[in-house]
Amino acid sequence: MNTDLDKIEIQQVNTEVLYQQDKAQVDIQISTAKQFPRNITRAVQNSVALVTMDQKTAATCTYSVPRGGKAITGPSVHLAKIIAQNWGNLRIESRVIDIDSKHVTSQGICWDLENNIAIKTEVKRSITTRSGRMNDDMITVTGNAGNSIALRNAIFAVIPRSVVDKVYGEACMMITGDVSDETKLIKRRKQVFDAMKDLFTVTEAEILSVVGKASINHITSDDLVVLIGVGQAIKDGDTTVDMAFKRNVAVNVDQKKKDLKAANENKTFNSQDMA
Repeated sequence: MNTDLDKIEIQQVNTEVLYQQDKAQVDIQISTAKQFPRNITRAVQNSVALVTMDQKTAATCTYSVPRGGKAITGPSVHLAKIIAQNWGNLRIESRVIDIDSKHVTSQGICWDLENNIAIKTEVKRSITTRSGRMNDDMITVTGNAGNSIALRNAIFAVIPRSVVDKVYGEACMMITGDVSDETKLIKRRKQVFDAMKDLFTVTEAEILSVVGKASINHITSDDLVVLIGVGQAIKDGDTTVDMAFKRNVAVNVDQKKKDLKAANENKTFNSQDMA
């Protein structure tokens, strides 16, 4: 029996044609970049205007993740995209290039067509949990998060650090808001803590553990940037609630204490038997 499937013809893809098409597209982009060079001052001004548009936008421009018992804070992928859009004459992309039994590897590329400099970065993300390998949906989510990180790293490797620092600094000032006196700082502290408690179902003690402070009264404007960055990192998939608020660490410590106590009791019991 003949079907429509029998009539389908398989066409061979000519890789040389694809290469020439891509090359022609890149050549046009380079020519356009040379013809219309970027205005650095305008690019920085436009980037600052966007990140300081409102407090919500500014909050997406930072991230904080726990590393070695401390919170590492820096400019986020959202800030990278904003600056890249205004910097112009860039060709950027990110993709997953490998998935093995334990990791997904993402690659980010940023090519400055005007200055003819290209940076390629790779990021590995774990796809294993306590219960084993993640399912396909979670691997996809992890891969997307890895793509964002790789793209951010590539963009920030091409765009001058002085430009990034200036725009990021303006975003940080917008994040904290006006905390020029103690009354305003107290109000802003409460807003941030209340928001984190509602979003992530965490306690005040867990929030304080992120910045190593004993009381909410000790929280500074810099601490607020870190805490808001933690929230953004969780949303972006850079970290998890358990990792950010050290829940796994606390569980492990408690378990070690229990194991040690059990071992000591067993040792005492054995010693008594031997006597």
